[in-house]
Amino acid sequence: MAGNDLGSLLGGLLGGGGSGSGQGGGAGNVLGALLGALMGGSGQGSGGQGSGGQGPGSANGNPLGGLLDLLTRSGLVDQARSWVGAGENQPVSGAQLAEALPDDALRKAAAEAGVSPEEAADEIARSLPRVVDRLTPQGTLPSGSLEDIIRAQNL
Repeated sequence: MAGNDLGSLLGGLLGGGGSGSGQGGGAGNVLGALLGALMGGSGQGSGGQGSGGQGPGSANGNPLGGLLDLLTRSGLVDQARSWVGAGENQPVSGAQLAEALPDDALRKAAAEAGVSPEEAADEIARSLPRVVDRLTPQGTLPSGSLEDIIRAQNL
């Protein structure tokens, strides 16, 4: 399914390759599952603070833009900006992400990855800054599908 493909692409982006239980593969699977849950529209309403007009998957035509918008509206402005902009990436904790993300999207991502929601949030907190940084080399989030953006990185 698309979530698995996205997880594989994200795992490659994180350096997970295909061998063993490398960090990239697991991180890609959890992050891919979360982005898939957000694309599917399950990330509307509960949890975090912003359930404004549209679902989180709609910003910039891909779920990563929607996720960054959601985090920004939830008070993680400085972190999100640091990942997109030049310079050092500011860390974010799993607890901060769990607070910001819609509960149903985090639970769905955790279930797909076979981990607890807390483990999923911690893994996303470790991998999301690197993913955003790698996907925004010009300091802006490219438009288009997330799969196309990842493939364009030739990693």
